[in-house]
Amino acid sequence: MNIFESAIKTRKSKLMEYLRNPLHWIGEKVVDVWGEPEAMAEIFLNCLNRDDILLSSQSLYAFNLEGKQISAEVSRAGQVNKNLGLNLSDRPYFNVRPTDGVSLSRSYTNKHTGESCITAMHVVKREGLVIGYIAADFVLFDLQTDHEAPGDRRIWLQAKGDPSIRGTLFMQSRTNSSMDEVLDDVLTIIEELIVQRGIFHAKLHFSSSRSTLWLYDDPYHYRVHVVDELLNDTLHAYPRRPYPKLAAVSPREVKMVLNQFKLLRNVDETIYLRAGSLNIINGMVALNFSCDGSHYIPCEEFLDKGQDFWVGEAGSTAGD
Repeated sequence: MNIFESAIKTRKSKLMEYLRNPLHWIGEKVVDVWGEPEAMAEIFLNCLNRDDILLSSQSLYAFNLEGKQISAEVSRAGQVNKNLGLNLSDRPYFNVRPTDGVSLSRSYTNKHTGESCITAMHVVKREGLVIGYIAADFVLFDLQTDHEAPGDRRIWLQAKGDPSIRGTLFMQSRTNSSMDEVLDDVLTIIEELIVQRGIFHAKLHFSSSRSTLWLYDDPYHYRVHVVDELLNDTLHAYPRRPYPKLAAVSPREVKMVLNQFKLLRNVDETIYLRAGSLNIINGMVALNFSCDGSHYIPCEEFLDKGQDFWVGEAGSTAGD
């Protein structure tokens, strides 16, 4: 499990811990009045008044095994009866109902408000048998904590592209772009921009002959340069800067990555690199191939792979 997934799991687990006791309390109280909307609503209101975490909920309600809402919705704004009897079986959370205790749905968009929401559910039992569920809806914004965002996802991610492009892959062949004609010069310029002139993230669009650059001193704005601009003294536009101390990629590795881009661009007439990028701060390389397959890979893993890995067996790896 990577840092990103671990952070999500930890925060959802913490939320479930907060919700377990109050929802369990409700579950025990409503058994005796199950199916009596007004009496159930009163219990919900009592719980809202005694528990801070539920007070932040958008609504509390109950539904039966078939997904029929059998109580009014209750929230901090008061009781709402309009959804009594509503069929909830098509809701995003219905298929993750707990068999015991509490469960938490994935986040979803409320079709009425457009807000990102999440639903906590607690099973309700009578004499050991499940008779229904208590549900608490939350707007994710209301659950914001002071946690920092998780760190970089330095894992290898692969994404398949447009099936129509993959299906006609062997009907096409690479055509030299204007960048291909001067590729050695372009790569030398990009290397200097990264190593000596403050660019921390550079993307080369080989097929469309342009580059996109992000400057360490101004990371919120990107610059796009067509190949003629790159060759026409672009270096003068970017003053010299020391190589960032935070860089996860060495200057030597920058050159190696760019050389590998050139190899993958020219290694095959059918399977070839359309675009490649390098971010020296998080140390990630991104690749997009002619089959529209994309890869996001740590720099050290990328450099560890030879060209045969990427285009071996008619490009099966590049397209995965």
